[in-house]
Amino acid sequence: MLLPAKNEVARHLRRYRTWERVMLASPSDRAARDNFEDSGYTLCVLMGKRCAREAVTAAERYLQTSLPTYLQEQTGHLKQEQTGKTRKDQARKDQTGKTRSARRGPQSGRRFTAGR
Repeated sequence: MLLPAKNEVARHLRRYRTWERVMLASPSDRAARDNFEDSGYTLCVLMGKRCAREAVTAAERYLQTSLPTYLQEQTGHLKQEQTGKTRKDQARKDQTGKTRSARRGPQSGRRFTAGR
């Protein structure tokens, strides 16, 4: 997962909070609302979230924690370097319980018979 620099996230979070205060102080100001929505969208893109509230929460959490901790929280599992196994090594098992190879194509002994 590629994440932006923490100083960029902090800068955009400050911008979001500033426009939030301006917009709440004068809700009828269309320029303030547009800038607030633009800053929220930017945070969504930076943090990979679908709504501004989630992006703000993720940005605040990202700034408070270390990178490995944040990644573990977001993905819900340990990174490959910590476990020593790749996702392919961990997952693919067939009915016998043996680990299958990660190669593509038919299993050995089977032939591809398209159109027969």
